[in-house]
Amino acid sequence: MRYRSFLADSTRWDGFAVRPGDIIISTPPKCGTTWTQMICALLLFQTPELGRPLDLTSPWFEMLTRPRADVLADLEAQTHRRFMKSHTPLDGLPAGDGLTYICVGRDPRDACLSMRHHMANIDMNAFFAAWAATIAADGVDDLPPPSPPASGREFLERWIDDDSALDQAPNCLASTVHHLATFWAARDRGDVVLLHYDDLRADLEGEMRRLADRLGIEVSESRWPALVEAATFAEMRRRADVVAPDTNEHLWKSNAEFFHLGTSGQWRDVFDEELLARYEARLSELAPPDLAGWLHQGAPLSS
Repeated sequence: MRYRSFLADSTRWDGFAVRPGDIIISTPPKCGTTWTQMICALLLFQTPELGRPLDLTSPWFEMLTRPRADVLADLEAQTHRRFMKSHTPLDGLPAGDGLTYICVGRDPRDACLSMRHHMANIDMNAFFAAWAATIAADGVDDLPPPSPPASGREFLERWIDDDSALDQAPNCLASTVHHLATFWAARDRGDVVLLHYDDLRADLEGEMRRLADRLGIEVSESRWPALVEAATFAEMRRRADVVAPDTNEHLWKSNAEFFHLGTSGQWRDVFDEELLARYEARLSELAPPDLAGWLHQGAPLSS
């Protein structure tokens, strides 16, 4: 299935040559994507020193702020096991032997608040300059228009109620649940790994070890302390100029603020009774009870 928005287009995967061992990290926005990319980098390279910005090593393939040819050249030149970022649901991603997909779930309400802060941190002049250059280089046309800006309560209400076409990838509760549902339905597949944001917060080392096992990566015991420390939120924020995405395009007012809070349960200070009731009613329409329960509680999976 094709997913496209003003910002991204899944057809950029068309013609991409998948290699055995490739990893695609595909999450809804603000659900721990960069965190998971960093963990994969640490497991694969087994050192906190990445050598180059994380988003050049692990690019967001569909994003329309770098010409596709540049992203493709970077990936084709890599000789290590590749790991790529995506915000495309499972049914829009390439398939191939030996490919592993990683998806991360998070309480959607926390992801919503993180997105609200994220939008306020974007340097819009830098974004539109990078976007316009990419559109011209790639010859892209007929994109859906950007969503009109919103803030405060209007942002939350629109996020809950938006019923735009899912293939146009709006940033809303429906698109978040749809993305996660495509992976939830495939969670028993050997090539799909599900992580939960709260599990990473509660037991970072344990989750890193579990992921290493699923990816078939061996790490010597002596290396684990340094790798786990490098994956902490505080350390990633400290190294934001290297770890945050899109720093080469200077898309952020503050690179460090890309890593704003990284906490769970912040929605409790924002969602009043009326918003919470609207959210719960909408979620019941969108998600089966087992998926909703996992997202809200971070219950361990059996697989």
